Amino acid sequence: MTTALDNLLSILDLEEIEVNTFRGRTPEENRIRVFGGQVAGQALVAAGRTVEDRVVHSLHAYFLRAGDPSIPILYQVDRIRDGKSFTTRRVMAVQRGHAIFNLSASFQVPEEGVEHQATMPEAPDPETLPTFKTRVGPLLDKAPREFRRWLERERPIDVRYVEGVDYLAPKKRPPNQLVWIRADGDLPDTPLIHQYVAAYASDMTLLDTITMPHGISSLDQRTYQMASLDHAMWFHRPFRADKWLLYEQESPAAAGARGFTRGSLYTREGVLVASVAQEGLLRRRVGKPRGRV
Repeated sequence: MTTALDNLLSILDLEEIEVNTFRGRTPEENRIRVFGGQVAGQALVAAGRTVEDRVVHSLHAYFLRAGDPSIPILYQVDRIRDGKSFTTRRVMAVQRGHAIFNLSASFQVPEEGVEHQATMPEAPDPETLPTFKTRVGPLLDKAPREFRRWLERERPIDVRYVEGVDYLAPKKRPPNQLVWIRADGDLPDTPLIHQYVAAYASDMTLLDTITMPHGISSLDQRTYQMASLDHAMWFHRPFRADKWLLYEQESPAAAGARGFTRGSLYTREGVLVASVAQEGLLRRRVGKPRGRV
């Protein structure tokens, strides 16, 4: 297990400080704000800590304020319902007395039923594609210092793009992409841990899809303000987040300074295990450009 993945599992291991109240921390990565996938993953962990013998099948969340990485985040769980088959939880993430994120999650007792699914698109094997480190290597000398630190950061998720992305000078292209992802090391066998890690990883590349037809760099926070607004995820079948998953992504529409994206996660065997939807902010800044937010 890499140090980055070990750190991810550590931040997902929340501290229970009171009944239904948990505390989470942010890794020291010199971020301006907390990564959205981290808050979503930690909130899902908080909900899962109050549920027994059930797995999450869906989550719906809103990003309300930018999280401050310098202070802990409190997660307050509301036990909405405990039914015979389904359990519902609501989680509020709080910093300095203000809600920064809320999440609703539904858990289900495993059941058998009818099955069908979409077909996985064709994609080259992930082993034939360059690692993130290899792909961004030629960009390091050209990148501004603050971007270089982001490019060089060790990552808990191994990401392999089927079609490379030029972060410094992107060309206009259709708003869809295929990305292989997996945890960069072995995870415990607990199914919920794999769902937590997948929820974390699902926010990593989805917003970038909105920028593609406009030739906008996802790192260009001086000209554009970009942030996740909401996030939804449905888990269809069991899977392992430490095995390769093909993340198919598309952005059907953008308007009103917002872009909508959809994603599907498939195993290498072509099994559709999860679906994702997200709306993100893509607002052109007016006036004097600001630094990254």
